[in-house]
Amino acid sequence: MTKFLSKLSVPKFVALGFLLIILIGSLLLMLPIATEEGESTSYLNALFTSTSATCVTGLVRYDTATHWSLFGEIVLIVLIQIGGLGFMAFVSVVFEFFRKNMGLYQRRVMMQSTGETDSSSIRGLIRRIFIGTMLFEGIGAILLSIRFVPLFGWLKGIYYAVWHSISAFCNAGFDLMGGQLGEGKFASFTHFRGDPLVVLTLSFLIIVGGLGFCVWSDLWDCRKKLSAIKLHTKVILLVSLVLVFGGVLLFLLFEWNSPAFEEMTFGEKLLSSLFCSVSPRTAGMNTVDLSVLSEGGYLLTVILMFIGGSSGSTAGGMKVGTLAVIVMGMLAVFREKRDINIGKKRIDYSLLHQALAIFTAFLFMVLTATLLLCALEPQLLFHDILFETVSALGTVGLSLSVTTTLSAVSSVVLMLLMFAGRVGILTLVLALGSKRSSAEIRKPLDTVLIG
Repeated sequence: MTKFLSKLSVPKFVALGFLLIILIGSLLLMLPIATEEGESTSYLNALFTSTSATCVTGLVRYDTATHWSLFGEIVLIVLIQIGGLGFMAFVSVVFEFFRKNMGLYQRRVMMQSTGETDSSSIRGLIRRIFIGTMLFEGIGAILLSIRFVPLFGWLKGIYYAVWHSISAFCNAGFDLMGGQLGEGKFASFTHFRGDPLVVLTLSFLIIVGGLGFCVWSDLWDCRKKLSAIKLHTKVILLVSLVLVFGGVLLFLLFEWNSPAFEEMTFGEKLLSSLFCSVSPRTAGMNTVDLSVLSEGGYLLTVILMFIGGSSGSTAGGMKVGTLAVIVMGMLAVFREKRDINIGKKRIDYSLLHQALAIFTAFLFMVLTATLLLCALEPQLLFHDILFETVSALGTVGLSLSVTTTLSAVSSVVLMLLMFAGRVGILTLVLALGSKRSSAEIRKPLDTVLIG
């Protein structure tokens, strides 16, 4: 078995690892003990839910709180934790916990999963991932329990606090609030839209989880000398700040007098704008009814879902780093610059080529899936289908209440999108591709008119 695994390429190992976890989760969720009614869930719906949880998306066929039993909820949160950390990152944390040494191959896979470039620092990064995850999720659980314990009692309140802290940190979008506190199914956190403690705690967990393991590690290493922070960390922090606060301002502008915000106080509007800005990248929880967003708010949500979080994080999407490289490369081309300069550093044009390839592939998959679902689900609006496909590929989990109405074929399309979004498009392409047996022949140079 070890020899077989060692022959697999790193992308194939990562993709197969996620697939294995999804299949195991689907079998567990099929069991009658996994549902409140004690009846077996159909395999397609169990597979869809397992895919959504492992790929930390949050699109669901059933309301999580009312359909799944305690056993089912525990299965889901374990899948979310594994999927959020990344399959190999989770395995590596287990290795470290039991004091097992990783071989060279395992180190390579770990580097691929986390975005780390130095194999010698992998062991230290594993410790930081484990400690950081426990620390942030623990802090989130303590803060949420302050609100949940008085509402649900000690046992249920602490359980809900821990469960939602993990879900938010892993950018999963699953919640247990359906049917609670007088709200209907699929209510998410609409009951807490004006609660600063809940909204700010969830926002903090989503943002930290979406920054990436390497960003945490670099910030810790450079805590005494901020000038030594790596370019990647600076770019991620700067672009993330622009997206979060820019999103807040735009949501306030678009939704100030819209049906989504019209009955809110100023404080509620501010909190709702913050959560509307943070959650689409890529947590999938909501505090307002997304179906009544203005056209501007709808488009902004789709854009944020498309961008997503940082590479090597619990978030999905095209990734913040990809956006930054494309924008800086575009500016360099328009200014006829020889190099792509970011601050005092320069990045190679090959990185721009990769970023453009990811963007193009992401856009192509969204448009293809949207076109396919328009053919399969003629009763649905294009507006709703586009939102659903971007949410699936971006592993967001936000929906305009169409997930439960989709046919079996459409559900399979969304599962493929969620899988591709979590594993990563580059990783998936490399996993499906074959090795070249000979050197690539360079063909004669020519040109094509563009622009």
